[in-house]
Amino acid sequence: MTVWDDLVGQERVSEQLAAAARDADAFVTAAASDAPPPEASRMTHAWLFTGPPGAGRNQAARAFAAALQCVSPDRALGGAPGCGFCDGCHTALVGTHADVSTVAAVGAEILVKDMRDTVRKSFTAPANGRWQVILVEDAERLNEKSANAVLKAVEEPAPRTVWLLCAPSVEDVLPTIRSRCRHLVLSTPSVEAVADMLVRREGIEPDVAASVARATQGHVDRARRLATDPAARARRASVLKLPQRVEDVGGALRAAQELVDAAAEDAKQLAEEMDGKETEDLKAALGAAQGGRLPRGTAGVVKDLEDMQKRRRTRTQRDSLDVALTDLTSFYRDVLALQLGSRIALANTDAEDALERLARDSTPESTLRRIEAIAACGEALDRNVAPLLAVEAMTMALRAG
Repeated sequence: MTVWDDLVGQERVSEQLAAAARDADAFVTAAASDAPPPEASRMTHAWLFTGPPGAGRNQAARAFAAALQCVSPDRALGGAPGCGFCDGCHTALVGTHADVSTVAAVGAEILVKDMRDTVRKSFTAPANGRWQVILVEDAERLNEKSANAVLKAVEEPAPRTVWLLCAPSVEDVLPTIRSRCRHLVLSTPSVEAVADMLVRREGIEPDVAASVARATQGHVDRARRLATDPAARARRASVLKLPQRVEDVGGALRAAQELVDAAAEDAKQLAEEMDGKETEDLKAALGAAQGGRLPRGTAGVVKDLEDMQKRRRTRTQRDSLDVALTDLTSFYRDVLALQLGSRIALANTDAEDALERLARDSTPESTLRRIEAIAACGEALDRNVAPLLAVEAMTMALRAG
């Protein structure tokens, strides 16, 4: 297994990154032996990975980070960096490598205080690895101040520092940042490629793998979760029943409340898993005994952690609602395909009876209006409208058609 094996349907990108990793390896080897560096190189100090949700932007960036840190002895025998087994590859892939720093949005934005230490670290030499790698998973969420901090670091990077930025599209990143990056575009994997991955890597039954790959339309992470998590499958089944529950005002409002409550429960479960341990670990690091008082002057640090945890709960709830909106859009897209007599394959074959009934009882125009209502709900959530208000407006619009 190599680090590129998890990049489903991204053969072209894998080849480009593997070539750059080989040139980066040659550069480090030449520097260590005082030999002249290679004249031409496909390696550069900043990369921008873009592509639709589920294409594997973060996985591609992390695989590249692992290849840059690869310490396999096979390299000396002509092997390519990125073996997937050595300590450098393994720790980079699981997120514990000392010289691979990851920044992800905890709330709606990446704040400048979230970037400050990472930017400072980017100007230092690698401590143990071959490169200092900074991976920004949600570059589209950089606000003005944090983006400017990144820009300064990307403009004048340290010799052995590499920035890896991930965003849905190139337009989501400041022009001044993207102009200094090498741009790689990932595409949505085919349903067949995702199903094949689930069978080979996760041991999923072929019919189940094909069903979840089709339901998620090539979204690798969601397909894996649907295939392996019964609770995720139950939530999706509940969402797909929503169009049949909005026939009256009361039903529409109840459906909205249940959708928001389910998203809040997701956020609560994540908080229960992570918040307590994070708080106890921080208190221990600050020198507080088990159940004892914090040392003087450390309350502000704990308050910062609590603020971060609150932002993460909000983000988790929003992400859960995003998944539900995506499932609803997919449902009505199938309805529209049936109404127009399209030959494209249905994504939600497990709800085919409901699709056919709604297709018979409504018009293509009303289906398009419903899809627009779902998109409007997503935009309202982006503007920080209260989730219940945004979802209630959507379910009432779904009822009206």
